[in-house]
Amino acid sequence: MRQYNKLRNLLKDARHDCILFANEFQQCCYLPRERGESLEKWQTRSIYNAAVWYYHHCQDRMPIVMVTEDEEAIQQYGSETEGVFVISFKNYLDNFWPDLKAARELCDSILQSRRERENESQESHGKEYPEHLPLEVLEAGIKSGRYIQGILNVNKHRAQIEAFVRLQGASSKDSDLVSDILIHGMKARNRSIHGDVVVVELLPKNEWKGRTAALCENDSDDKASGESPTEPMPTGRVVGILQKNWRDYVVTFPSKEEVQSQGKNAQKILVTPWDYRIPKIRISTQQAEALQDFRVVVRIDSWESTSVHPNGHFVRVLGRIRDLEGEIATILVENSISVVPFSEAQMCEMPVNTPENPWKVSPEEERERKDLRRSHLVFSIDPKGCEDVDDTLSVRTLHNGNLELGVHIADVTHFVAPNSYIDIEARTRATTYYLADRRYDMLPSILSADLCSLLGGVDRYAVSIMWELDKTSYEIKKVWYGRTIIRSAYKLFYEAAQELLDGNFSIVDDIPEFRDLDEKSRQAKLEELVWAIGKLTDIARHVRAKRDGCGALELEGVEVRVQLDEKKNIHDLIPKQPLEVHETVAECMILANHWVAKKIWESFPHQALLRQHPPPHQEFFSELRECAKAKGFFIDTRSNKTLADSLDNANDPNDPIVNRLLRSMATQAMSSALYFSSGACAEEEFHHYGLALDKYTHFTSPIRRYSDIVVHRLLMAAISKEKKIEIKGNLFSNKDLEELCRHINNRNRAAQHSQKQSTELFQCMYFKDKDPDTEERCVSDGVIYSIRTNGVLVFIPRFGIKGAAYLKNKDGLVISCGPDSRSEWKPGSLQRFQNKITSTTTDGESVTFHLFDHVTVRISVQASRCHSDTIRLEIISNKPYKIPNTELFHQSSPLLKSELVKEVTKSVEEAQLAQEVKVNIIQEEYQEYCQTKGRSLYTLLEEIKDLALLDVSNSYGL
Repeated sequence: MRQYNKLRNLLKDARHDCILFANEFQQCCYLPRERGESLEKWQTRSIYNAAVWYYHHCQDRMPIVMVTEDEEAIQQYGSETEGVFVISFKNYLDNFWPDLKAARELCDSILQSRRERENESQESHGKEYPEHLPLEVLEAGIKSGRYIQGILNVNKHRAQIEAFVRLQGASSKDSDLVSDILIHGMKARNRSIHGDVVVVELLPKNEWKGRTAALCENDSDDKASGESPTEPMPTGRVVGILQKNWRDYVVTFPSKEEVQSQGKNAQKILVTPWDYRIPKIRISTQQAEALQDFRVVVRIDSWESTSVHPNGHFVRVLGRIRDLEGEIATILVENSISVVPFSEAQMCEMPVNTPENPWKVSPEEERERKDLRRSHLVFSIDPKGCEDVDDTLSVRTLHNGNLELGVHIADVTHFVAPNSYIDIEARTRATTYYLADRRYDMLPSILSADLCSLLGGVDRYAVSIMWELDKTSYEIKKVWYGRTIIRSAYKLFYEAAQELLDGNFSIVDDIPEFRDLDEKSRQAKLEELVWAIGKLTDIARHVRAKRDGCGALELEGVEVRVQLDEKKNIHDLIPKQPLEVHETVAECMILANHWVAKKIWESFPHQALLRQHPPPHQEFFSELRECAKAKGFFIDTRSNKTLADSLDNANDPNDPIVNRLLRSMATQAMSSALYFSSGACAEEEFHHYGLALDKYTHFTSPIRRYSDIVVHRLLMAAISKEKKIEIKGNLFSNKDLEELCRHINNRNRAAQHSQKQSTELFQCMYFKDKDPDTEERCVSDGVIYSIRTNGVLVFIPRFGIKGAAYLKNKDGLVISCGPDSRSEWKPGSLQRFQNKITSTTTDGESVTFHLFDHVTVRISVQASRCHSDTIRLEIISNKPYKIPNTELFHQSSPLLKSELVKEVTKSVEEAQLAQEVKVNIIQEEYQEYCQTKGRSLYTLLEEIKDLALLDVSNSYGL
């Protein structure tokens, strides 16, 4: 099935010139199967016959190559027909593509791996794992309820012993059961790999096990901890694999000493994947020593029941270990992000906009669109340095005294035709990927940063929604959807808009559109703009209040972003400070998305692309409720309305961090919002829990989200249907839309993971250069927000970091704090309670840490050769951090003005200059991966409901 799907996707992808020829159903090519002829021989003979027919069909002018690994077929057919070559794949590469050295090496690696696998199967008699059950047995077992189907999710902190499978299609009679099945140990996992679709058999209840509640850094830690597990949970074993979701894996070769210790056959090397959840892979290579300092991509070929480890082959080199570009490339590969420069065929579809041939509004579009250029004050509010401006806003007073609110979105679908080369490429990418120091665009820059970007002072095509609002109540009277022509008057950045809203007009000097105006014009235009921003904010407050009444949630999301200077050097790491204009813009976008969702669903009830946010499972709120209880607050999680009200009331006047942490915990408990086809589920399941809306979609960012492009086409079709005009182009069927939604959801998860991992990479590179014992910036105030059996989880407001701090070290010593509150390690024991943990030494000293206590934390980096480095937190005092006078300004502010990112880039550049020899392959791979370096990081403001605190506690077992 996996190979079938790969071939099917290859054929569907218009970027590849692949054609399916059904030779068995073609009169001239069909050959009946002879009596006693094996299926393989018959298929080989049929394919050869089709190749000969096609050669003659082309009037013997075009040579045909049939590639096969069947040596007998090569001998039999190789010289039979002139112009038809029957050769092995290796010979094909050697003779037709002699310059493709990397492809030939890859072919050799695969062939060698296959030969060794065959030899091993012949030699080995003992089995390491039980055989998987046949497919028909698995399907019958799932249907009867004996077996359960689900996706394997390995715990990265206990990868050797702990994995979980989500219950799917099996109803549980016991309401106390959690929604996962524990798979304990590699034997029970039976060769399944993280992400595989597996079939599980439940073990008898007396064999059930519990997950460990202790913090742990790696598997050996977990085995040695001796901590008692939690209550037993449903436990099972894998009896079959329905779908192998294998991908490219980044690995590290063992050091020279480790290679020698691996045994007699040094050509068979066990490599360690970057992802803790993937087992070691055995590959055959003679380059182990040469590759030990590099990140390398490998693929898994098989995992036989006779083998302890899966077998794979070498694919390519990414870059040196701990080299910035190599580590970024690693993040991309690990998230299956492959973004190469746009092809010539794709760029040929793009419009032209040059000084010699400037782009203009066409007369035909001028006739068909509503022209807002002279009637509406349109402006955008975005982050500083934003190039891809998706959305603009307008507000004005109508003749009847009512107000008109407008949201105007870039009309990307005017330039991107359905199933064009660029449309297929955008669909494949699904989103723009934002990393800490760069971005990878979904669309070429001629669209994303130019003709589709609603820049100030230029004519642009837009898709607009305009509401007529009651002048006093702001209730919606009418709504209009349609294509428009706009000219944005101002391209504002958030901070400037907030200053204008607050009445600080000195910021006008930083707004380019005001610079060349005379005083009278300047004053008039300023008053007009300030009125518009103020009125938009009033409307947004009203819209927000209405959603609040239905239970909309305000969740905590500190977004840590890397800020670059003009030379692309890292200037700062800044936890973003929320402004009211953020909410103003967000509310307008949410309103537009909601109304478009209603419109497209009414017109296409079975094939509308919508976005749902399911209610969270109540058991996920247990830690939130317990933490709030420790501070005397009650969190009611029965509905989104009660949860929102409870969070609003859970304010500690002496410590605002408490409410931020509670909101963060609520965020972590939430289910993920997902795209879906409206024909795939019942209407009552459409609800968006977090936004408290019955229907929702994404319409407002078509430059960077393919989902929005689909929604724009649906909206245009709905308008055409309403006007009884023929709908241009075919819309996705419910089945095709379901498949597309799965793809987009998958790519969105990859985008979120890669953004988080790249930010963590820069954090680690910065702190790695600092001596934690002497560097003042490595010491900060932390707040305890969770108690575990051997430590606590701590939030550091200064950096927006969450992580684990151990109270018991690897030597079994526990933390002790003397009269000066400074910590040290001593023999003793820990005693965990519901809301606190006490460390008691053998000489009677004790210290207790409570939930929400402020402690002093030292930040350092735990280095790893094979995996990503991680942030490490250590409690050095049980008292709040006292800020030195020299740092008072910086640390008292929630906006950290550190030199973190600037220093990382500086040290990277110095390391590069110190290298006398540079490896060419790193430069080549850099060109492949690095498409666009943004001037500054464009934050994903419309996703503020989905953001969570940067959580480095994932580097530790939870």
